[in-house]
Amino acid sequence: MPVSTTVTGMVLSAMPVGEYDKRLVILTTEKGKITAFAKGARRPNSALLACSGPFAFGEFALYAGKSSYNIVSAEISNYFGELREDFDSLCYGFYFCEFADYLTKENNDEKNILKLLYQTLRVLTKKTIDLQLVRAVYELKIMALNGEMPQVFSCVKCGDLTSGADAFKGQEAEGRYYFSPRSGGILCGNCCIHDRSALEINTSTLYTMQYIISKEVESLYTFRVTDTVLRELQRCVKRYLECYVEHEFKSLEILNVSENRDGFSNTSRSI
Repeated sequence: MPVSTTVTGMVLSAMPVGEYDKRLVILTTEKGKITAFAKGARRPNSALLACSGPFAFGEFALYAGKSSYNIVSAEISNYFGELREDFDSLCYGFYFCEFADYLTKENNDEKNILKLLYQTLRVLTKKTIDLQLVRAVYELKIMALNGEMPQVFSCVKCGDLTSGADAFKGQEAEGRYYFSPRSGGILCGNCCIHDRSALEINTSTLYTMQYIISKEVESLYTFRVTDTVLRELQRCVKRYLECYVEHEFKSLEILNVSENRDGFSNTSRSI
């Protein structure tokens, strides 16, 4: 008999297979991203029915087949059912899972990305922070955790700027910071000539990006920003992803329609 093992993880996606089965993609702490089959999960009385939907987080007992895993049982500690009660939150949740699916790999250490995804879905259910801010934070942080973060602590062209935002002392009054995705991060006022398409941002936006990249996941969603900072942050992250993520997310089209419909909401407690 195959030896079973138990992993802790979250279902990123579920696809019907055959008449009654499901193919699940699960992000786990032990094995990174895996594919597992839940046999009979589409039967109304199946014990695997509840654990075979997106967002389900818990412990999965499984055994290895020839080319994939098969789920024996599961103990789910959080279904994030609140997401299904709000269309916008559900769209964001699907997008965050799809992004994690795209970046993660089997047998990689993906604990931090799993933690980020879990904490982000929790924030979505609480509805205490602007959803568009949650998205920008998630996108920038997941890129950082994947080793593809922009340089926001010093000018990417000036080798002698090494102390983060303080290194730009003297420029703060003018607010002359420039974000250049093509250059891989921040340009100072003197070096912005290297990229005429760089986005000028203010001090608060720069500090916000530094905060997102440097803080632990547990401390990420503890702030709000002004509308101006949110717009600048969104533009920077969007342009950065366009440069470094060569993938079209299926869930993004609906999400973008939702964001354009809702517009920008007022925020408080600025960084």
